[in-house]
Amino acid sequence: MKKTIVLYLLLFSSTLSFAQVTQVCAGNIEIYQNFASTFVAPRNVSVWLPENYYPKKKYAVLYMHDGQMLFDSTKTWNKQEWGVDECITKLFRQGKIKNVIVVGIWNTDNTRHPEYFPQKPYESLSAKEKETVSNSLQKSGISVPFKPFSDNYLKFIVEELKPFIDKTYSTRKEKENTFIAGSSMGGLISMYAMCEYPEVFGGAACISTHWPGTFETSNNPIPNAFINYLKTNLPDSKSHKFYFDFGTGTLDAMYPPLQAKVDEVMQKKGYTNNNWITQKFEGAEHSENAWRVRLHIPFEFLLKK
Repeated sequence: MKKTIVLYLLLFSSTLSFAQVTQVCAGNIEIYQNFASTFVAPRNVSVWLPENYYPKKKYAVLYMHDGQMLFDSTKTWNKQEWGVDECITKLFRQGKIKNVIVVGIWNTDNTRHPEYFPQKPYESLSAKEKETVSNSLQKSGISVPFKPFSDNYLKFIVEELKPFIDKTYSTRKEKENTFIAGSSMGGLISMYAMCEYPEVFGGAACISTHWPGTFETSNNPIPNAFINYLKTNLPDSKSHKFYFDFGTGTLDAMYPPLQAKVDEVMQKKGYTNNNWITQKFEGAEHSENAWRVRLHIPFEFLLKK
């Protein structure tokens, strides 16, 4: 059973805002409704706190995209969830991971694709290639002309949300204890966040990473743009961790050959088993239920003591 109360908290602007506090299967979630930003549209932000959260302790922070899909299947559009609270609680009780809180950043109805699509690789495309991308996305119902603004989305996380989290909660602020994770397009933006802000994020979990960018593989310039970007912008392998994975069912069936090209770049840039994992899950589909089954692997990899 979930219990809901209202907790009033003071924000940077010295105006009073509130978080709705919900008790989930493990721990509590504080939901900040319509968290304001000067960079992107307001959206809800969920902050998961573990059982017996104690302000005198210090906690690592894991930022996750698609925040409304992480904790409560009764409120998601497809009645699925990642089960983040149960997974982290189990790993912590087993002594496998450090203290951590999770910040779930909700997506918005109309801006998920342009917010999560890495902007600089897109901007490296020619005008003709951009037209090809727009035409492909239009077939999938995404508004055109397509123009990503993920740089602003990352500014929101780094310049507005993270300072609020670090001020409001008892966190470890350094990159070694700041992580970012997501699936599909959320995997892309997690990769991009690590490359754009290597001084902020020390590890990323990119689950079922949507390397095609669109939903077609033929005549698609996007994967090469991502590969070229990674060749130039991957952060130092000595101080950063990457987790990638993919299934072979439904949408994930597009990913194996593209992930193989990414893996080649990772190896050439000095990443080894100590700081990089790529895993294949035969038959796994592109869904929250599939990601939930294997979520313990990236969590243990990034958050191990």
